[in-house]
Amino acid sequence: MMMHNPPHPGEVLRELCLEPMGLSVTAAAEALGVSRKTLSAVLNGKAGISPEMAVRLSIAFDTSAESWLNQQSQYELWHAEQNRKALKVKRLVAA
Repeated sequence: MMMHNPPHPGEVLRELCLEPMGLSVTAAAEALGVSRKTLSAVLNGKAGISPEMAVRLSIAFDTSAESWLNQQSQYELWHAEQNRKALKVKRLVAA
C-alpha cells in the first residue's frame, strides 16, 4: 500500500539525522565524503538519493541503504501516480 504524499528523503535526512545530531550541512557533507552542494541539493529536494548516496548514508548513520532507496522510490512513484491520467498509454491485451 502506497503512502499518501511521502516526504522527500532529504527532508527525512534533515529532520531525523542531521538536526538531532546538531550537524551542519558542511559537517555532514564532509563526513559523507560529498560536496556541500551535493548534500544541500538532496536536503532541499532538488536531487534524489542515488544508490551510492544510500550506501554513504547507511555507513554514516548505521541504517540500511535499502531504506534510503525505498524512501526515494516511494517519493518518486507517488509523484508519478499524480499524473497517471495524463499519460497517453494504451492497455495491452493478449490476442
